[in-house]
Amino acid sequence: MGGGDLSGLAGLYPLTMGIAMLAVFALAWGGVTVLRRGDRQRGVLMLVCALVILANVLIWTV
Repeated sequence: MGGGDLSGLAGLYPLTMGIAMLAVFALAWGGVTVLRRGDRQRGVLMLVCALVILANVLIWTV
């Protein structure tokens, strides 16, 4: 156990960012849809989650 060579995982980075951005779009779309149906608490929570993931992606890419 211990920190080994992680250079082989470099190819997964773009895939991880892509999946995270798909999650942001899905959560934002779902949050707006849920808000329109009248469930304010769940809609806002979904939008907040989308913002948190977006912030993480921005931090990881800068």
